[in-house]
Amino acid sequence: MRKLTMMGALPLLIAAAQPAQIADQVSEQKLRANVEKLVSFGTRHTLSSQTDPKRGIGAALNWAEDELQSYSKACGNCLTTARPADTVTNRRIPNPTKVVDVIAVQKGTERPNDVVIITGHIDSRVTDVMDVTSDAPGANDDGSGTVAVIEAARVLSKHKFPATIVYGVLSGEEQGLVGAKILADYAKAHGWNVIANLNNDIIGGSCGSNGVCDDAHVRVFSEGPRWQGGPDLRQPQRSLGGENDSPSRNLSRWLDTLVDDLSLGLDVRQIWRNDRFGRGGDHTEFLNAGYPAVRFSVAIENYNEQHQDLRTENGVEYGDTIDKMDFPYLAKVTKLNIAALAALASAPPPPAPKVEGALSTDTTLKWAPVPAATGYIVRWRPTDAAHWENSVRLSATATGHVLKGIRVDDFVFGVSSVSKDGYESPVASAVPGGAFQPYVPAPKQ
Repeated sequence: MRKLTMMGALPLLIAAAQPAQIADQVSEQKLRANVEKLVSFGTRHTLSSQTDPKRGIGAALNWAEDELQSYSKACGNCLTTARPADTVTNRRIPNPTKVVDVIAVQKGTERPNDVVIITGHIDSRVTDVMDVTSDAPGANDDGSGTVAVIEAARVLSKHKFPATIVYGVLSGEEQGLVGAKILADYAKAHGWNVIANLNNDIIGGSCGSNGVCDDAHVRVFSEGPRWQGGPDLRQPQRSLGGENDSPSRNLSRWLDTLVDDLSLGLDVRQIWRNDRFGRGGDHTEFLNAGYPAVRFSVAIENYNEQHQDLRTENGVEYGDTIDKMDFPYLAKVTKLNIAALAALASAPPPPAPKVEGALSTDTTLKWAPVPAATGYIVRWRPTDAAHWENSVRLSATATGHVLKGIRVDDFVFGVSSVSKDGYESPVASAVPGGAFQPYVPAPKQ
């Protein structure tokens, strides 16, 4: 376990040993068996049968729920399963259709309303997004993300954490991120304080359609300026900063440092945009609701395997089949997710700092106490730096700090919380919209 010193530049991660040990319990064989099971349902298209016991979205959701309930039985009913649902009509769902998610909730022992969520979408598709009958194995997109969620539940349910972990198997991603919105609305309706959503979409392959392979990196996509808050945030961000300091961006930084302490043979490649160019994923609906969220995806995509009818043309095989997956790579990405969930569920929530210092040679930070925190770390970096470079640790009684001789104009500032066991939260930047809660605009004068 890495301990902190009192002053100077500090590592962003603390207490990585236990999450790493927990992550080592991931089974590559279990991941493979679960992908094989998902593929066996033929198609998992959102508009496929909800009642056929062997084929279609209904059978797949039933299987996922059964798996989660079996883990709950093994841990003394530590998981509560539910089926958030809504009847939806949109451009890709022309007739009113009930779209169903399956979730399992592992209630925190100390702070049950603080919630971290892992998600993957169980639905699959072929070339025609409205084709509900053709075989759509969806091994990597997104069988890989779905089995990561299920494996996380299997592994983490054997342990207890101060905060709540939610395991989300989502439907309707290919039909417009429908299941993600259903779960984000469910979180809001239940008053959850969502610290992070880790969304996994296409995490089980290591070679691209151009033959280039990379099993040593995983991409983490994170938005820069916070989307939720919209125009109300633009003016204060223009004046006070925040272009590169959304909670999701700081979650990405935190993950990039976490992976370095896990010795997985894997590194995070931060991609500083919400998602791939012109494309989207389920984490976006959590962002729209004001919750910090990132997307995990393979280092190099293979477009011959995404949204493709099963076929061979000019010697090229098309289709998202299990034989094209890299299960050792999937295991590494799953381990990173599990370690991150364990650490996030062990750390206190980040504070919500404010910064002052205009027309001063000093900078002052202030924040409200975080009940579970036994200490805080003030961090700062030059405005053009990618990572936090400087830091000071403070006691649990601190609600502010003055940085003497450091001008607010030239740096970005933030504060993290530290638990009694040495787990540090992601940093919350002291910028408009930097807090890890949905943005609420200030009352207009």
